[in-house]
Order: sequence, then structure tokens, then C-alpha cells
Amino acid sequence: MTDIICTSPIDGSEVARRSSASQATIDATLRDARIAQKLWAKVPLAERAAKLTAFVDAMLTMNQEVVPEIAQQMGRPVKWGGEFRGFEERARHMINIAPEALAPIVPEIKTGFSRYIEKVPVGVVLVVAPWNYPYLTAVNSVVPALMAGNAVILKAAAQTILVGERFAEAMLMADLPKGLFTNLVLTHDDTSRILSTGSVDHCNFTGSVAGGRAIEKSAAGTFTTLGLELGGKDPAYVRADAHFDHAVENLVDGAFFNSGQCCCGIERIYVHESLYERFVEAFVALTKTYKLGNPLDETTTLGPMATAKGAEVVRTQIKEAVAKGAKAHIDADLFPEDKGTGTYLMPQVLTNVNHSMSVMMEENFGPVVGIMKVKDDAEAIRLMNDSPYGLTAAIWTQNESAAASIGREIETGTVFMNRCDYLDPALAWTGVKDTGRGVSLSEIGYDMLTRAKSYHLRAI
Repeated sequence: MTDIICTSPIDGSEVARRSSASQATIDATLRDARIAQKLWAKVPLAERAAKLTAFVDAMLTMNQEVVPEIAQQMGRPVKWGGEFRGFEERARHMINIAPEALAPIVPEIKTGFSRYIEKVPVGVVLVVAPWNYPYLTAVNSVVPALMAGNAVILKAAAQTILVGERFAEAMLMADLPKGLFTNLVLTHDDTSRILSTGSVDHCNFTGSVAGGRAIEKSAAGTFTTLGLELGGKDPAYVRADAHFDHAVENLVDGAFFNSGQCCCGIERIYVHESLYERFVEAFVALTKTYKLGNPLDETTTLGPMATAKGAEVVRTQIKEAVAKGAKAHIDADLFPEDKGTGTYLMPQVLTNVNHSMSVMMEENFGPVVGIMKVKDDAEAIRLMNDSPYGLTAAIWTQNESAAASIGREIETGTVFMNRCDYLDPALAWTGVKDTGRGVSLSEIGYDMLTRAKSYHLRAI
């Protein structure tokens, strides 16, 4: 067994230490999950919904404890509250749409035959959750997987190891059957072994591209299905007809909320030349109002990054960009908490950037954004698509027809108009290119967690 340690980005103190599961525990968990799943699949959907609604209700009672707990684990300021508003929205939506989404598909009537397609659970689902939004990302898979009749094993990230325990506690409060949901503390090697032996039927992974490739490699040859949400370099395009103040306010938030550690956070912005100078000036002015500091302080609006290693990636990208001619607009004197090392990292706005710079091409997952001037829609589309990633893109315009037309040419899983950094549970959450494969949430998300079983019944 290996100790899994969560070190706080606030001060480097140890928040939690847990021993990884022994092989005997892993084997027992997999065995119990198989047994529980067979029984759970026979439970009427309305009863499953009642149990999972109770789970959601139980989680919501923990909010006051969870908010500072998350701040201690990964640095998000308590000022912004927890994740349970989005958690509740996603969970309740997936519970509510389950009867329709999981209903049998019945083709046209054919005399003398009963024909239909059932959506049956895949079996045991492994959810490998990240640390940046550990409740929101996990709930995307956990609730619909259980609603569909599967058993679930959750592996929480080391940086937010206490999140898995909160899930388990709420499941216990909701009186879910023993073995149906298990929070399992696993090493990377443990996870790899589970996948390589075909011990689970489906795995949902949210993390880096390198992590996704490791998951895919581990599962190779087992026919285990995978849902992979990987890296992103999400762009925004501010058209000449954008609602200016709204665009500035929302894009600053989209770039720097959670210290930029958002799956669909804005990392690069393209602005029409008619608005460019004014936009940069307003964007920089608003960025300067952030307060970097201890996330447990109610006045802090920008907390530390989760790890010093992650902060160093951002610092390196900024230094490279400046060396190549980029202009950094935020003076370090405004943010004395940033010592040039460690987890506390000030926000930065860069102009005179181009796609030869890593800050415009590689995911940074931190509080820095590059802004480029474009002459028209065509140039904006070309630059937005010049990326190995494709999660979301945000278009700022008052012309919905133009947004839809541009959106059809953009290579992403989601297109926003006049908003960003949001996940609508009624829509398919998916990506293209190196951002991954598969879908979570929406009715389509249920198709990832079930398999089709056809019935062709002939009357004699």
C-alpha cells in the first residue's frame, strides 16, 4: 500500500493522508459491485430516482463544511462558495430525464411481432475524477451511471482526496445498497491494473491528454468502453457587434475564475480590430481589481493554484511569450503575494502574442490569457481552429445567426454565445481532437452508460 497525501496549496501543510487500497480490498470491492449491480438493475427506476434524490439532498447538507475543505485542498476562495449549485442542477436534471432517456425504443408496428430495444446497464463503472472541480466532474458520471442501473467505483484525485469520502457519506445517508457505490483510494498502478484486467465495463476519466492516453493504453484489448474528457485551450471571439461591457466582464471571469483551473476556462481571446484597443484597456483594468491571497479569507477573489508545479508551467509560458515579444500588462507590484515561486500566482494579460508561443497553443490551466487582434470572422475561425484541442468556444455578438454560422465552422464540442465557462446538463458535454471522446450529461450521456439489447418476439 502507498500513502496518498493531499498537501494544501495555502501553506504546504498536510490536509489528509490515506493509504491506498490493498489488492484484497480492490478484489472485494469489484466482487461486491458485481453482486450489488445485478440486484440494483432490477430496482424500478422510480425507486432508484428516490434513492439518488436522497443522495443529492444529503450532499447539500454538507455545503458549509465542504467550502473551506475545498479551499484547503485545492485553493478555491471561500468567497465563491462551493460547487453544489451546479452539482444539484446536473444531478437533478439527469434524475428527472432518466425515464425518457432510458425508455425502450419501439419501431413501427409489425403485425405478429413485438419489437423493441432496451437500454440495459453496462455493469460496473469506474469514475476517475479530477481535482479542479471534483464534485461537479464526478457527479456528471456517478448519478447517471447509478440511475441507469450500474454500480460505481469512484477514484478521487489525490489533491482532493476528501471528496470521495463525502460522496460515500452521502450515499450511506441515502441508504444505497451495500457495494453499489464505493469510494476507493487507488494509485495510478492500481487503476491501470483494474482496467487492464477488464474488471470494469466502462471508465469515465477527466484529466490530462497524457492521462487519457495512459487510460486508453491500460484498457487496450479489454473492450472496456471509455469516456475521456481531456485537455482544452478554449477560445473566445469578440465580434464588432458584441455587447462590450458584458463581454469584458464575463471574459475576465472566464479566464481567471478558480485561478484559471477550469476545464472550459478561457485561455485565448480574439477581438475584432474595431474594439481591440478599448477591449484590452478594459480587460486589464478589471483584472487589476482581483485580490490574490489566502482562499479562507472572505475578501480573497483569486486563490493559489493547486500545486506549485502547475504554477510553474504558467510562469514558464509567460516568460517564453515575453521573450518572444509579448507584452505583459499586469505589474507584479500589484500582487505582492506572488513571490515568483510557489502556488500563489498573479493574473496576467498578454498582448502582441501569436501562435508560435506555447501560451496560445498549449493548455496552461492557470490565470493567464493572451489577446489577439483579428480583422474578420474568417481570421477568427482560422485561429480558433488552430489548436490540438476542441472542448468549447465562446462567441460574443448580438447576432445569433452569425454565432450559429461561425459555430458550425469551429472544431469544438460546444459553442457558446455571450457566455463561457459553463456546462448545461441538458446538452451533450463532449470534445473533439485531443480533448477526448465520449459524452456525459444530456439524454445522449445515458447512451454511454448503457448498451442496446434488442427483442424480436414473434407470435404464433
